[in-house]
Amino acid sequence: MNNTLTPVPSTPQPQAGHPAAFTADRASPAEAIATNRVLRNTYALLSMTLLFSAAIAAASVAFKLPAPGLLLTLGGYFGLLFAVHKFKNSGWALPAVFALTGFMGYSLGPVLAKSLALPGGAQVVTMALAATGATFMALSAWVLTTRRDFSFMGGFLFAGMVIALLAGLGAIFLQMPALGLAVSAMVALLSAGLILFETSRIVNGGESNYVLATVGLYVSVFNLFTSLLSLFGFGLSDD
Repeated sequence: MNNTLTPVPSTPQPQAGHPAAFTADRASPAEAIATNRVLRNTYALLSMTLLFSAAIAAASVAFKLPAPGLLLTLGGYFGLLFAVHKFKNSGWALPAVFALTGFMGYSLGPVLAKSLALPGGAQVVTMALAATGATFMALSAWVLTTRRDFSFMGGFLFAGMVIALLAGLGAIFLQMPALGLAVSAMVALLSAGLILFETSRIVNGGESNYVLATVGLYVSVFNLFTSLLSLFGFGLSDD
């Protein structure tokens, strides 16, 4: 089943020479309170954006909306991501976040519709969704429990996502399903690493803006789900 979305690169921001602003053992009470506030706001907003994105994707499937196409998908993603970063500290931040996640939900709709139309497609979508949720919760719980610092992974993960994006584009234009499958496996692993990285940055004080933290985690979850959907659905269709 060759119906995956092109991997969407996220933007990890490693702190050169300064792995984390502080650790749990050295954090002052004020810093701990601020970190907990960012973490709480991030998970609250992430839950709302995931539900909103899922609702848009469901509407896209129900109304059989056409796929936006590669250029519009990439243009819409990067344009809205730029808007999120530009308005991250203003009242327009939340509308920008919901516009971005809603657009990504819309782009996911045609992929889900194609998967659901295949024999066994509903089971594949359910498996991909369950595996994504279980992976996110397990990795998040690990970081929240151990408070390990994964900021050292930032440069590697960013470079890996750029390579995956270029390889994914090559698989689309060259019509190479095997390469597309390899890219999906690569993106799934990188997305898991990005969940560790983004959560670690919040826990250890490296990210103080919950809007940016939410977008980083959302993109990682989105890429993980679409990659697993491709991997679990491989072989359902020869298209």
